[in-house]
Amino acid sequence: MSIDEAARRAGWLRHEIETHNRAYYELDAPTTTDAAYDALFRELQALEAENPVLAAPDSPTRRVGGRPLAQFETVVHAVPMLSVQTETDTGASGAEDFDTRVRRELELSETAPPIEYTAELKFDGLAVSLRYEHGLFVRGATRGDGLNGEDVTQNLRTVHDIPLRLQGAAPPVLEVRGEAYIRRDDLARYNEKARACGEKPLVNPRNGAAGSIRQLDPAIAGSRPLKFFAYGVGVIEGWRLPATHRELLDALEAFGFPVCEHRIVAQGWRSLADFHDRMGGRRAQIPFDFDGVVYKVNSLALQNRLGFRSREPRWAVAHKYPAEEARTVVTAIEVQVGRTGALTPVAKLKPVFVGGVTVTNATLHNEDEARRKDVRVGDTVIVRRAGDVIPEVVGVVLEERPLARMRFRGREAFLATREIVRASGMRKVPGPYSGRMPRHPAFELPGTCPECGSRVVREKGGAIARCAGGLVCPAQLKGALLHFASRRAMDIEGLGDRLVEQLIAGGHVETPADLYALTAPALASMERMGDKSAANLVAAIEESKETSLARLIFALGIRNVGESTAKDLARHFGKLAALWEADAVALEKVPDVGAIVAESILDFFAEAHNREVIERLIAAGVHWKESEGQADAPPGPFSGKVFVLTGTLPNVKRDDARALIENAGGKVSGSVSKKTDYVVAGEEAGSKLDKAKELGIDILDEAGLLQRLQGA
Repeated sequence: MSIDEAARRAGWLRHEIETHNRAYYELDAPTTTDAAYDALFRELQALEAENPVLAAPDSPTRRVGGRPLAQFETVVHAVPMLSVQTETDTGASGAEDFDTRVRRELELSETAPPIEYTAELKFDGLAVSLRYEHGLFVRGATRGDGLNGEDVTQNLRTVHDIPLRLQGAAPPVLEVRGEAYIRRDDLARYNEKARACGEKPLVNPRNGAAGSIRQLDPAIAGSRPLKFFAYGVGVIEGWRLPATHRELLDALEAFGFPVCEHRIVAQGWRSLADFHDRMGGRRAQIPFDFDGVVYKVNSLALQNRLGFRSREPRWAVAHKYPAEEARTVVTAIEVQVGRTGALTPVAKLKPVFVGGVTVTNATLHNEDEARRKDVRVGDTVIVRRAGDVIPEVVGVVLEERPLARMRFRGREAFLATREIVRASGMRKVPGPYSGRMPRHPAFELPGTCPECGSRVVREKGGAIARCAGGLVCPAQLKGALLHFASRRAMDIEGLGDRLVEQLIAGGHVETPADLYALTAPALASMERMGDKSAANLVAAIEESKETSLARLIFALGIRNVGESTAKDLARHFGKLAALWEADAVALEKVPDVGAIVAESILDFFAEAHNREVIERLIAAGVHWKESEGQADAPPGPFSGKVFVLTGTLPNVKRDDARALIENAGGKVSGSVSKKTDYVVAGEEAGSKLDKAKELGIDILDEAGLLQRLQGA
């Protein structure tokens, strides 16, 4: 192209890159994928290399990232925080090319020994710098544009991984560089709590880390699950550097900094390529995001000899993996029903290669997320896939949304339509009697289940909508049958996972009531079912007809109704008809039944399909003593006390702990509420433990529970 054409193209590229930089670094709202951004950047680099006159001082190729926000004080990096060159060849040849360049720069012959390198993960978070004076943390800054960053000391002080005082004999000045990041599991827990509180969830770990560190209020940063990895140094005074990068990382670890365990020292490029391949295969298992591996010459003396080129060191490279984000088009939005009845909107996509595979579907999680992101048919969207994680739609490229031209009659119609257009994030109406609106409507979840036609219900304050037809919905049938036949429910011995799958696949069972129509000859004809096994199963099914009201209620699989609540309901109402006809006021008089549990019970019995199955069970001969439910709870030291079990206890199984509590007169609930007296917490206790702390409920470990039982 001519110099004029190149100048125009370079100007456009600079504008695009700066726009994306501002959206990512300053607004924490990315407008393109990493792959698309890298392509723009490489094109501008090539143009400036071919036409040096176009290499303007303000070109984004001369700096590393976005400029600092005005609200933060500026920090000048005495040693620039430069980026690392990206090797986009994702194969083994990417490592070989780097090794070839290094050997050429060092003027090594083909027969010279292999160069010693280090390889470590390329974290997907926010680069920061930490300054320590005489062992005390005095200042933290973002990378910014590499020369000037933002003072975010208060926010970094909230990150527990970052030591406030160094261990051992610290130098007068030590500046440590590293990455602030968020683990995927921590993000999931944070977002679950945020949604429960009606707060906005974080989009993904990378944006969550960047946005958290750059909050003006340190309390917000402190509420986020931030972590830190150290990987290098900046300014140093009064400390003699080790001889190698590996020894430098070991020294930082000795000072008290977390250093990622996934790193090696490698001889030559083949070892680098092998590490890159092995880590790529483990991306789904490693709990934080990384998009490549960074190779560095291990010898610091050789690093100094190799030096830098423009904005990047010659002694390091980032060897990336296939892009985990890509752009594609939504061709349809379907609703899938999970085994627990949860309805999930799924975007059907024009096939796109992302994260190493071709993706045609991406989850929209739930109705709130689909509406918040405003994903519509025909939209161009950014899709993300990390390792084996289910692909998800990150966001919509609104500028490319299909629009339809409309005509209006009268000024009132025009004004009303203009408000709709603005609310949808689209361009304004261009004229008084014509305009453009989204061609496709906003997503709405159906009112009935696409699998069985039952009503769709949603708990107050909950994010998940569910099918209410738990006993008839094909999507929930396997789980419903296994629960119905379980030991603490109808106790049908011999009805296991494999047999249930066979019964469903053969069309023998469509609801739990169909179990009571099975015959021994029909069962014996099935794979791996002999005459004796078939006869035993039919006998077990027949024996289960004589049950208790509590067992039947539990067997129905009503959401939020566990074994203990089922016993409370049976004890309180005494008759199934009384429970069937109870309203919310009557239900909430039952111990441990609050508004959410009452709503679940009402939704279950309001569904005609569920009532029909119960009538068929009774017609098949399932019976119980109606009066048994009115018996009082067994007396004991825990009488009237409500317990919740969460996590894994070291020695006592959950069922045994439940039995111990109930034998002592206590009740075990599945959820924490103001009615809960004790929460028994083991390892990996989750949100129930958090809620107990919020409500000020007494928390016991296994030893505390056993001690109270023995002392009572």
